[in-house]
Amino acid sequence: MRVVNFSADRAQPIKEFDSVSASSVHVGDGAGEAHIHCVHFEANGVIGPHPAGFGQLFLVVEGAGWVSGPDGVRAHVSAGQGAYFQRGELHAKGSEHGMTAIMVQVYTLQPAPAVE
Repeated sequence: MRVVNFSADRAQPIKEFDSVSASSVHVGDGAGEAHIHCVHFEANGVIGPHPAGFGQLFLVVEGAGWVSGPDGVRAHVSAGQGAYFQRGELHAKGSEHGMTAIMVQVYTLQPAPAVE
């Protein structure tokens, strides 16, 4: 067993995709192209539009913000909610007041059926 620290003070700024006030802690990788990050958004933080390189689950664990798909329409997400983006899907995300999310990326990812 190991304790994992993914606090904001360990995060590195995200510089791609016209990002502003967003940072990430690389938490782990797996076989078959799997990556896990903890993403921290400060107030007015944004990761700009870009195609998903992997299937992605974006799971909000603290705060609230928004996610958008190819149409650019923002959907509100808060702690306990998230979004799934297919590999290749244009998407963006951000927060007006701050948000922390776990981002799971797998080359071929099939999420469980949505629970609403």
